[in-house]
Amino acid sequence: MSYDNTCKYLAENYPADFARWLLASETSDIQVLKTELTLEPIRADSVTFLQIANQILHLEFQTSPKSTPPLDFRMLDYYTRLKRQYWCDIQQVLIFLQFTSSEIAYQTQYVNTNTIHKYRVIRLWEEDPTPLLANPALLPLATLAQSNSPEDLLQQVATAVDMIEETDERQNISACVQVLAGLRFDKSLITQLFREDIMQESVIYQDILQKGLQQGEERGKKQEALQLVLRQLTRRLGAVEPQTEQQIRALAIAQLEDLAEALLDFTSQADLANYLTNISPA
Repeated sequence: MSYDNTCKYLAENYPADFARWLLASETSDIQVLKTELTLEPIRADSVTFLQIANQILHLEFQTSPKSTPPLDFRMLDYYTRLKRQYWCDIQQVLIFLQFTSSEIAYQTQYVNTNTIHKYRVIRLWEEDPTPLLANPALLPLATLAQSNSPEDLLQQVATAVDMIEETDERQNISACVQVLAGLRFDKSLITQLFREDIMQESVIYQDILQKGLQQGEERGKKQEALQLVLRQLTRRLGAVEPQTEQQIRALAIAQLEDLAEALLDFTSQADLANYLTNISPA
């Protein structure tokens, strides 16, 4: 999603601004940790780790409270991985971008039989926009802050963006503003206040576009592999049952390629069923 790339771009390019906002820290000694930790990385909307002196700030942005594993457990999981690897103080902030009434967004700890793990939660729609409007790096988040007149707030953000002197920064912040504003405002209003050509010249827009093209290429490759496997199976074993076809459609490209080789040894539908039972889903 473009929201993921936007939040990650902001946190990693303006770490001192996020540290000042969330930790009241004025230090410039900040390092963005490019790490997947240990074990398999957890799938999340947007996660950034900032090492600030002798502590780590774990930032996680969410557009939806739905998550596998659940968000509260995920915060515990990240905490234990970070603690194991860096053994320092860890501050965790879970930032919800889009309004939700889900109780998960109002939950600030993971509780189990012998475990209580606490973390901080920010619901942007409840946040005072004033400190966000005062910092160019946080202007994109200001579009989602508390306001009795959201359209007036968006106008304030647009005015603040126009006041950014450095051209590249103005283009990139404008692009980030437009992406996150899309969570709250109609596209027509956004285009009225922001020039689309400025957005298209920005780094973040080009990054979003490139990732979109890559994802499109991957989907195309998978579709080709899927059609080839289904044709081969039909020719060798006859019509594939709908439930079995659904399992095949869930496979990743590499798994489809493996199946294309393995099916040459199949002699019955049972061979196919056994093969699918013994591999993990994508």
